[in-house]
Amino acid sequence: MESIKDRINNLARAMGKAAVQESEYIDYKTLRKQYEQQANAEIRQLQSASKKDRIAAIHGRSDLNPHWTFANLVEDSEDVIEAVSIAHSFIAAHDDPSWRQAGSHMMLFYGDYGRGKSHIAGAIAHQLIEQYEISVLYRQLSTLLEMRYFSYDFSAKDNVGQKFREAHQELLEVDLLILDEVCVNETVLKKNTQSWLGNLLRQRLVNKKNCILITNHNLAELEHAVGRYCFESIREYDTYRVRFSGPSRRKGLVAEDAEPSSASGSRYQPNQVR
Repeated sequence: MESIKDRINNLARAMGKAAVQESEYIDYKTLRKQYEQQANAEIRQLQSASKKDRIAAIHGRSDLNPHWTFANLVEDSEDVIEAVSIAHSFIAAHDDPSWRQAGSHMMLFYGDYGRGKSHIAGAIAHQLIEQYEISVLYRQLSTLLEMRYFSYDFSAKDNVGQKFREAHQELLEVDLLILDEVCVNETVLKKNTQSWLGNLLRQRLVNKKNCILITNHNLAELEHAVGRYCFESIREYDTYRVRFSGPSRRKGLVAEDAEPSSASGSRYQPNQVR
C-alpha cells in the first residue's frame, strides 16, 4: 500500500514537478553551532565597519595630507631611503607594549626645504592610524603661535581665546603630535613662546605621548632658535634623529643643478643631541 508521501510524489511526477523531500532533521547542538557561527560573522562585520568609522574619524581630525603615504614616496636618494628605514622601525616598535609604555618618543626631522620631511612624517602617521588607531594631529607651529598671539585679544568677538584653549588641550592629549615648520624663518623664538613650547613638550613627555618635530634648521640652530629650556625638553625624549640632505623633490620655476646626496639618519638616546 502506497504511503501518503509516495502518492504525493507520484502526483508531483505526473504534473512534471520535483518530488517533495522530507525536511532534514537538525539536532539542537548542530543548530546552535550554526546560529553561533552566523552571530559571530555578523559581529565581525559590525566590528570591521566600526573600525573603519573610527579610522575615518581619526583621519578627519588629523589634518594630514592624504597623499603623504609610503606608496606615493619616491625613494630616489640615500637620505630618503635611510629615513624610510628608520620610519618603519619606529612604526614596528608600536607592536611592543613595553616600548609604548616605556616613555615618550620623538622623531626629529631636519634639513632644507623640499627634502620630503613632511611627506615621510605624514606617511608614518597614516600607517599608525591604519594599524593601531593612533590619534594624530598635524600642525604647523607658526599657525599655532598666531592663534596663541590672537588669543590675548580680549576684545575679540570670535571667541579665539576659547578656541586656542581647546586647541591646546588637543595638543596635550593626542597620541602623536606632528609639529611642522618649527622655527621656520625664525632665528630665535620669543622667550614666552620658548616657555610655552617647552612646557607643551614636557607635559606630553610626562603623559607618554609621542611627537614628530620638523625643522629646516640644523640641530645647533634649532637649539638657539627654541632656547635652552625648550631644547632640554626635546632631549628628554627617546629620540630618533633623521637628517635630510639630498636634492629637493619640488619642481622649481628655475632649473637648478642637482645637489649631492648624502644620508645621516640615526637613532640616538636622550641627552645625545649636540
